[in-house]
Amino acid sequence: MAKKELVPTTKSGILAALAEAGEISKKQAQAVYERLLDLAVKGAKQEEKGYMLPGFGKVKKVQRPARIGRNPATGEQIKIKAKKVVKLVACKALKDAILG
Repeated sequence: MAKKELVPTTKSGILAALAEAGEISKKQAQAVYERLLDLAVKGAKQEEKGYMLPGFGKVKKVQRPARIGRNPATGEQIKIKAKKVVKLVACKALKDAILG
């Protein structure tokens, strides 16, 4: 039986994997990682269409309308205000890689 590759799930694990794959120091990997996140945040804020990370998906800011919800404890109807939220939309390549 083939051994499964362990996928890092912590920031330090991700940085170590990036450093190893890119043959760079962990400090350099952290700089690249933080810059990528910074680009995604700034892009999502500035671009109406969102910020595309090719091969992964699009990070975008969307406006949710006001709606009626339910209090899960009591079942009572409550009004939920309109608000802006961040949404990550997976691209087709990512969906195909995960779902087959």
